[in-house]
Amino acid sequence: MKSQHVFCIALIGIILMACNSPKKPLKFHSEFQAQQNSFFKDASTSPLKPKDLKVFEGLDFFPIDSLFVVKAQLLRTPDSAFFEMKTTTERVAKERVFGILTFTINEESYALKVYQGEADANSETAPNYLFLPFLDDTNGETTYGGGRYIDLSIPDGNQIIIDFNSSYNPYCAYNEKFSCPIVPRDNYVPLEIKAGVKSFKNH
Repeated sequence: MKSQHVFCIALIGIILMACNSPKKPLKFHSEFQAQQNSFFKDASTSPLKPKDLKVFEGLDFFPIDSLFVVKAQLLRTPDSAFFEMKTTTERVAKERVFGILTFTINEESYALKVYQGEADANSETAPNYLFLPFLDDTNGETTYGGGRYIDLSIPDGNQIIIDFNSSYNPYCAYNEKFSCPIVPRDNYVPLEIKAGVKSFKNH
């Protein structure tokens, strides 16, 4: 009986130790946030530096806000030429203006250029991928100073949903070894877009 009692105490101790494990669940409130956190937590894909990955518990996001989910009108620009978009390194990205997106937030109208990359045999990007980089009044305060990105797809018609809650930082916000397209100055929204990923706090 005594040995049974000792075994039970030991078992309870093991269970308590497991409950007090230092591993914490990643923080998220949407599928996009869950995907971002999983991507950043995975050492094989994460852009984080080793010292930051070691203590990573999740990215910092603004609360989900339906105000920043907008239906935009797409004015296509099929005759636009490809140009060399500057990046944070000497590399250049071949892009063209696919179209102009116009939308309203709080009854104010805004416009952003959406870009399409030049087809490359070595590219892993989907052929219908569109790139929406933007600047806003949170940059340098609560968000990365260089602006943020949104991934979009070419729609069948001339309307497209922009969900600013899915905006994310370029990799160079986490690690300067990455080469990131610089957001064109004219893709600026004179508004605080408090949605998506916040600035990253280095450890």
